[in-house]
Amino acid sequence: MKLLYQIFILLYPLAARLIAPFNVKAREWVRGRRNVFKELNQFITASDKPVIWMHCSSLGEFEQGLPLAEEMKKNHPRYRLLVSFFSPSGYLVRKNHPIADFITYLPMDSRSNAKKWMDTVNPALVLFIKYEFWHFYLTAIKARQVPTLLVSGIFRPDQLFFRFYGGFYRGMLKNISQFFVQDEDSKTLLTGIGFGSQTSVSGDTRFDRVITIAHHFQANEVIAKFCGSHEVIVAGSTWSEDDKFLHHLAIANTGLRMIVAPHDIQKERLEECLTFYPDAILYSDYHNAFKNNIPLTEARTLVIDNMGMLSSLYHYASIAFIGGGFTDEGIHNTLEAAVYGMPVVFGPVYDKYLEAVELIETGAAFPAEDVVELEQIIRTLLTDENHRKSAGIAAKKYVAEKAGATRKIMDYIQENRLLTS
Repeated sequence: MKLLYQIFILLYPLAARLIAPFNVKAREWVRGRRNVFKELNQFITASDKPVIWMHCSSLGEFEQGLPLAEEMKKNHPRYRLLVSFFSPSGYLVRKNHPIADFITYLPMDSRSNAKKWMDTVNPALVLFIKYEFWHFYLTAIKARQVPTLLVSGIFRPDQLFFRFYGGFYRGMLKNISQFFVQDEDSKTLLTGIGFGSQTSVSGDTRFDRVITIAHHFQANEVIAKFCGSHEVIVAGSTWSEDDKFLHHLAIANTGLRMIVAPHDIQKERLEECLTFYPDAILYSDYHNAFKNNIPLTEARTLVIDNMGMLSSLYHYASIAFIGGGFTDEGIHNTLEAAVYGMPVVFGPVYDKYLEAVELIETGAAFPAEDVVELEQIIRTLLTDENHRKSAGIAAKKYVAEKAGATRKIMDYIQENRLLTS
């Protein structure tokens, strides 16, 4: 397995360079790593304050780590926070986020990169959010005896750690000081391979994050104008496959308003959304017309062409549709919607997401296998107000009861004096 891993880390950057001329994300993945160590060194040498290093795969993991980052910055201001991303999807959206003192890409895993990174950063504490286990980085961290926490981890029996041939990957886990996992099943799996004594069921820090976002909600007069008195479906992080299903729903329900926030906001994808939905307009165009009192023919679908708005858009929804469930990737964040107290609907690929499973069990979420079932579910929710309200109440209650993971992790950090004031 180690040989296969080494082949992967050699081929991945090569593949990224080969497709970079034709793929925006690959091009950014390559370009963004060109001066990482130069910029990292400038950041480190600018101050003698110790560093906390938080690594996130992408945007979702950053949002997951943010509540913990905020608490550490508030309680331990003598430390600087360094955030690294693997994916451009996270880095490009959050590269200027004020919580971090420095945000960068993580160079591809290798013995030389890991040594250079650790020699430069010399972190006091390392946080890996949810997943991404890099062999050489974790080995280098352990060699320097730096405390390393896995935050909001979740494990499944089909992962390589739990296969008879997964010894190499189990070896990576030996470099983690403490696992904070989302559920008892994850702890049971880790206990079965010898990590029970260093595993705590803390829950998921995303619950704390979405509660904070909802608490600080600020009204958007443009969105409010678009919604008016209509029933509204907010479709978040949609892929083409999702839009093909929602297309039928939007056409059949003329009194319905749709707010569609595609997962990818490149020009071609936005144009595709405009063709899928009736009377569709880009948010930027609608916003400009509203602010400048420019008359518009009435729009029935608003296509969001920016990043960062989605979590607040759910406030305006009667029903939330979460994208990704009609793709192999699986659904995106259901909690951003559930916290506002509304029914959540998505496609059939959701089983890897604990919160989605639990929302279904509480009567707050509804999976659809195909377009016929999707339309039936949404039609029922729109026409049966009591059903819709009870689902919304269940959603909000579920989120509230799951809060507190951040506090549990901070208590561990403080009790073990991993950071000093």
